[in-house]
Amino acid sequence: MSLPPFNPFLPELRSNPYPLYRRYREEDPVHWNGSQDHAQGSWCVFSHREVMSALKTASLGKSMKPMAPEPLGAMLGQWMLLRNPPHHTRLRGLVNQAFTPHVVDRLHSSIQEIADSLLSEVESTGEMDVILHYASALPLIVIAELLGIPRRDRARLRAWSIDLSFVLDVSPSREAVAQATRAMFELTAYLRGIVAERRLERRPDLISVLIDAEEHGDKLTEDELLTMCVLLLGAGHETTVNLIGNGALALLQHPDEFARLRDDPSIAEDAVEELLRYDSSVQMVFREALEDFTLGGKTIRRGEAVTLFIGSANRDPEQYPDPDRLDLTRDRTRHIAFGMGIHFCIGAPLARLEAQIAFQTLPRRMPCMKLKPGALIWRSGLVFHGVEELPVTF
Repeated sequence: MSLPPFNPFLPELRSNPYPLYRRYREEDPVHWNGSQDHAQGSWCVFSHREVMSALKTASLGKSMKPMAPEPLGAMLGQWMLLRNPPHHTRLRGLVNQAFTPHVVDRLHSSIQEIADSLLSEVESTGEMDVILHYASALPLIVIAELLGIPRRDRARLRAWSIDLSFVLDVSPSREAVAQATRAMFELTAYLRGIVAERRLERRPDLISVLIDAEEHGDKLTEDELLTMCVLLLGAGHETTVNLIGNGALALLQHPDEFARLRDDPSIAEDAVEELLRYDSSVQMVFREALEDFTLGGKTIRRGEAVTLFIGSANRDPEQYPDPDRLDLTRDRTRHIAFGMGIHFCIGAPLARLEAQIAFQTLPRRMPCMKLKPGALIWRSGLVFHGVEELPVTF
């Protein structure tokens, strides 16, 4: 019996896409999902081997088709995340200077203070929403402080980041596009004022670093600098929210693993890597064939769309023994939650540090934390995977 077309919009895929991934990974790991004449559709890639190969090959690139109607489509098209070489190479080289290990390591004590402060605010209540009070708040405060955004404007940043993240998903609604367009213009205008201030007076923040970033005599233009800051908020922040939220949920659903981390916080670094593998914040990424090439024995033609299922690749038993089991001390086998190749997540060192601190602090401060009874509400999007709320008692 042949496989039916893969339907990413099935409601059950919001909460647990992994059983369906398994079926396609086993029966047709490079699966054509579209018309028989290939005039419409996309290749869906499910196995670890083929996803890794696709992420590394120069035969695939970012699509040059607008992701959204104008003017939002033109603005999104300037994001480094959505560019191909040589434009991507140039931007990446300049922005890398703001995310060196040295720069990220200096944030450790600050992130720890933020994590402790957030939990102190709810400690006396005996309950909280992990997403609202911790997973969302922590990376928002970190990125706000990195960019030098005043405390009074953090709520606006959160609203803008949510609106922008929805438009990066599959088939955003007309309302989502309108909200994202408004958020893009408002956030860009807001950041333009901050940049103008930093040009007059540098401060120890990321915007000042990006203003001064230079490579081979080249510098970011004003629009490129603003676009990078918007990208950090629109895509970078939401992925870290889901990393912490999904990880917290997995620990709560596996109390023995929660206890291991509580009793031995030194395993936090390995724990974060396993949590990233187990339930990836980003479930899929999109590419377009820049030339004809072969993947998993299938011929992919120039111009055809390719969807790489990161979440499926990270549960492939050929790469990870007993992949559906959460094991915080699993042998360190590389997952691909941050991607691979030239588009490997530039903010990965920061996300890892935030998550390590978040998962060391939560069991220490809330050692008896338990999930409240009731059904979980999952995000409506397909790309960014996570829960809307995570109510717990402690």
